[in-house]
Amino acid sequence: MVSITLSIPEDIRKKMRQYDEVNWSALVRKMIEKKVRELSWKEEMFKQLEGEEQFTNWTVEMGRKMKAERLKELKKKGLV
Repeated sequence: MVSITLSIPEDIRKKMRQYDEVNWSALVRKMIEKKVRELSWKEEMFKQLEGEEQFTNWTVEMGRKMKAERLKELKKKGLV
């Protein structure tokens, strides 16, 4: 496991010492892990949405082409 060093204000450190039942290192580790999971999930969701956006754009474009073709057919038949 990799170690990191954090700098915190002295007044906070004094207050932390009042709560010796708290494993501050474990608490910070869990918070970092949680944040990394959240960011990873968010990144994955953006990737999925990007793929869905491309599909949506494709379907809209196909719909427009089909409508244009149908309009041409109706004009040829004199119905429009």
